[in-house]
Amino acid sequence: MKFREPLSSVGILVGVVFFAFSLAPSLVPRPFPFQAGVSGLSLALGYGLGCAGRWLWSYLELPFPGVRAERALTGTAAILAIAVTATFVWHAAEWQNSVRALMGMEEVGGVRLASVTALALLVFAALLLLARLFLGTFLLLSQRLHLHLPRRLANAGGIVVAMAVFWGIIDGVVLATILRFADSVSQQVDAVIPDGLVPPGHPARTGSWASFIAWSDLGRQGRLFVTSGPTLDDLRAFHGDGVAVRDPIRVYVGLGAADTPEARARLALQELERADAFDRSVLLLATPTGTGWIDPAAVDSVEYLLRGDVATVAAQYSYLPSVLALTVEGGYGAEAAQALFDAVYGYWTRLPRHSRPALYLHGVSLGSLNSEQSFDLHDILADPFDGALWSGPSFRSRSWKDLTTGRRPETPAWLPRYRNGFVVRFMNQDGGLHAPGSDWGPHRIAYLQYASDPMTFFSPRSFYREPEWMREPRGPDVSPALRWFPAVTMVQLAADMAVAKTTPNGYGHNFAAAHYVDAWLALLEPDGWTADGVRRLKALQAARLESDRQGRRGPDDPTGAAARHSPSSP
Repeated sequence: MKFREPLSSVGILVGVVFFAFSLAPSLVPRPFPFQAGVSGLSLALGYGLGCAGRWLWSYLELPFPGVRAERALTGTAAILAIAVTATFVWHAAEWQNSVRALMGMEEVGGVRLASVTALALLVFAALLLLARLFLGTFLLLSQRLHLHLPRRLANAGGIVVAMAVFWGIIDGVVLATILRFADSVSQQVDAVIPDGLVPPGHPARTGSWASFIAWSDLGRQGRLFVTSGPTLDDLRAFHGDGVAVRDPIRVYVGLGAADTPEARARLALQELERADAFDRSVLLLATPTGTGWIDPAAVDSVEYLLRGDVATVAAQYSYLPSVLALTVEGGYGAEAAQALFDAVYGYWTRLPRHSRPALYLHGVSLGSLNSEQSFDLHDILADPFDGALWSGPSFRSRSWKDLTTGRRPETPAWLPRYRNGFVVRFMNQDGGLHAPGSDWGPHRIAYLQYASDPMTFFSPRSFYREPEWMREPRGPDVSPALRWFPAVTMVQLAADMAVAKTTPNGYGHNFAAAHYVDAWLALLEPDGWTADGVRRLKALQAARLESDRQGRRGPDDPTGAAARHSPSSP
């Protein structure tokens, strides 16, 4: 294999068409570098498929057209490819703006075609070099093996050995180096205690003077969790005089607090008992994401709705970002979630039913996936927990897939209705948990998902088949200009996952506080809430999150001055 071997004309034509397809919109707006990466991958993928198609034609010994006919076909194909590319380039900015308009984002003026093309060609060149290096290795190995084996066996052996060599280099050297670096950096970040961040003063929170777990063992996300959220003064200010409120309990066990998931689960249970958490009306078992993060909008909403009469418990299982945690420690998160569930649920079932708290589960993204896997349905049928809210369910969730596939045929894939909605319901920006003419039973499972979330709606099958969620009617946050293209759509959706949290709240993989309020209201049905009170809570939650985003919340004021409201009853 010569590295200077001319490029395949068929491969180039298919690659150019795929490059054009990559400019079409997908679920979320793509920043310039990601657009260039998607275009480069699409170009390389199209080139590879074109080369493979020509090789297969030759391998099947099908007749090739004559020289003149081939030139005519190539010329015609080139004209069509140029026409397709020109059309897609012309509409590229319009298409991207159609996605941004749905999410309330500012329009962009163009797609920076020259820069996108230049970077895409660099990506293509790197992948082409890697592919030719692989083919060269394969040919060399097959030639050596052919000295001792029949040709077809030699070719098969060459492919197997070449794949083993390349995978060994990629997995054992490249990926291992990247993961070691990420692990080292993430561990250092997890150990950092920001200046001014002090342990909580209330004994009901982990890391306080009364806690069994040291402040230094909570990890970065754990320290932020136990020092944030509404305080007793915040709850009094919002609900007003004459309304009984309690200081919310927050229990968190960091990865460094114990060596095994089971030991961390035992610590969590000890903390819950110490803080009298089983004396609250609701116990929330929250499963964090890979870094140990828990969505503050979800937990804060529960604490306001229940006037502080709630205890939340979580245990960290990794300090890597979710994508890396899922890749490296795929089963560890589920194992840790199961250990915590077993400890808490086992204790909870031994309490008198009339006096124990209602038990709910919660998780976002990878936390949702691990929370779903934390229990066996057959083990809880005799005494089920009260419900769960799983936000941004992962496309890898087997139960979510089964529920979506088994939905009622008149409902769309992005907002399915499963059977009569007695147990499981789905919601998005426009609601969905209140199903007319159908009762929601005592055991309630809710999925909060957005049609524009690639973490939920990515599928490897989109390589060769149009996803069901693309069919009409579409979700309110999915562009009508979005189209399915073989292979390219899968690349686009994979890239979307990397930027899914760059969207405004309420789109992509960013969940709005207002939607959490609606979800918990439907699940918990707390007493005493009026429509005006719900509106004020949503406004307060939005203000708190905006304050966090803009950095106005100081480390010694975790509730944020901008979030405080005058006393008023809900």
